Amino acid sequence: MPDETARMVVENYVNPRKAEWPQADFVIGNPPFIGAASMRAALGDGYTESLRKTWPEVPESADFVMHWWDQAAELTRAGKLRRFGLITTNSLRQTFSRRVLERHLGGKPPLSLAFAIPDHPWVDSADGAAVRIAMTVGTLQTGTGALLTSAAESPVGDGAIDVTLIAKHGVIHADLTTGANVVSAVQLEANRDLSNRGVQLFGAGFIVTQEEAAALGLGSVAGIEKHLRPYRNGRDLTDTSRGAMVIDLFGLNAAQVREHFPAVYQRVLERVKPERDQNARASYRNNWWIFGEPRRQLRAALLGLPRYVATVETAKHRVFQFLDASVAPDNKLIAIALDNAHALGVLSSSVHVTWALSSGTLLENRPVYNKGFCFETFPFPDTKPEIKTRIRDLAEQLDAHRKRQQAQHADLTLTGMYNVLEKLKTGEPLNVKEKVIHEHGLVAVLKTLHDELDRAVLDAYGWSDLAPLLEVVTGNSAPGASGTPATRDDCRRALDDALLERLVALNAERAAEEKRGLIRWLRPEFQIPASGLTQTPAAEQLEIDTGEEAAIAAKPGARRPWPATLPEQVKAVAEVLAAARAPLADDAIAACFTGRGPWKKRLPQIIDTLVAVGRVRRRKDGLAVIA
Repeated sequence: MPDETARMVVENYVNPRKAEWPQADFVIGNPPFIGAASMRAALGDGYTESLRKTWPEVPESADFVMHWWDQAAELTRAGKLRRFGLITTNSLRQTFSRRVLERHLGGKPPLSLAFAIPDHPWVDSADGAAVRIAMTVGTLQTGTGALLTSAAESPVGDGAIDVTLIAKHGVIHADLTTGANVVSAVQLEANRDLSNRGVQLFGAGFIVTQEEAAALGLGSVAGIEKHLRPYRNGRDLTDTSRGAMVIDLFGLNAAQVREHFPAVYQRVLERVKPERDQNARASYRNNWWIFGEPRRQLRAALLGLPRYVATVETAKHRVFQFLDASVAPDNKLIAIALDNAHALGVLSSSVHVTWALSSGTLLENRPVYNKGFCFETFPFPDTKPEIKTRIRDLAEQLDAHRKRQQAQHADLTLTGMYNVLEKLKTGEPLNVKEKVIHEHGLVAVLKTLHDELDRAVLDAYGWSDLAPLLEVVTGNSAPGASGTPATRDDCRRALDDALLERLVALNAERAAEEKRGLIRWLRPEFQIPASGLTQTPAAEQLEIDTGEEAAIAAKPGARRPWPATLPEQVKAVAEVLAAARAPLADDAIAACFTGRGPWKKRLPQIIDTLVAVGRVRRRKDGLAVIA
């Protein structure tokens, strides 16, 4: 509980303003390494708030060092500096810090990067902590720059590290890469409304063990199974699962919880409410019995799905897997509301993983999967049914294989399996522990499934000409054969460059299609109603194979008002289903209309009426489709 007698000094800065730098031709610096989350603790609330008000052009989630970078870039673009060179943390490439670079590189006149090292080891002189840094040189002169990347690192004593750098020349982009400008990719309508971060509890008391769940009524109190759910975080997926459950009371008010589930009410009242009462946000305090961030959009997207695709936001290996729909994902998971194995296969392929590693960011040296950049910009292949079936079958086998082996061996983890998989690709010898993992995980089988999946996805895009490079990278053939580069690393870089260039071009092509009204929906029965589509201009139709029925993509239109009379209501619902030409849930149909009142409660009856007269049919899963 808080100490009501405790006091702390809060400083108020009067007339804060940007510091004036002395006149110079060049600026070289190593500004303080303070992350955005640590600024208040390190600098005080008063200084931090004044700083952010004075520098509104620097995002609040950017690191402290970005204020130096922004000032140096501004002076350089104004002709007051010839060049600047700064050492920053390697989070320079992450979303919010990167926006500072994007503003200056895309400004008028534009700044250019003459030199960059995106990721380099560094030992902090203050406490000896090992961190990763970036180095950048900005100039007003346009042209190519030198990008140096770490190829090998080895300790040489006294904390020093010998780093072998490889130089590459070209236009250096805001994410400190050359070649394909991945950061120029735009978010696609086809991928909208499907990916979300998991729930954020704001209360550890929500988490219960399976034994505690049973004591609260699981298995004995009717209806409680909807509110005591399996709960998974990143470590549960990549390491060993805790088997934890979570109290999820979304959709209930406090009185309903107390009436129907009194034991659960008492648990949350005693374990969650005291913590929430101290929260600065009123919505968190007032709605103390539900998660701080219950993810309403994610719940709507998952409605009616038996499973969904999930990946850990920050992880060493980019692995995708199916989770049962009953599982509540933690805030550090990215949930993708797709239940078809074709999507899982494409996401699990080296094509998408290469895209994710390039378009995402880094936390220290671990890749971060940012859904806006990694998923929503990614162009899925439009391919033949037989190739789609092959990808679907391989993805089902991949998901089943990993889960089966983990079920048989309690200490087997995905991280361990994929560590061994990487060694199989490079031909490195396995140590004793890794040999056990190889045996328990049947990692050679895992590798075969991934290899076949990679080839199938290349075929799906029509890029089978890249197969020779892929065979070297996966360790299935020697470098130098079939015209490939002489080393595996060179093949890896050549493959990555080719994939990124083609994906960037395909993203631009899809974006242009969508401006013309042609959208290749990934899940049309959910996305079309959510987009507000009411009609499909015949000149702008595009049929898409969804695996069951043809769906129509079109320019999203405005939602229509809910009609006033019953005949008009029946007609309007029939028109929505006819326009969609895909199975729709009742909530998806309701999303096509505006207006308040009890009309949503009558919607199922209207659909049943259309079913009775033969205009609409209900599928086994409850979705409605035009007859």
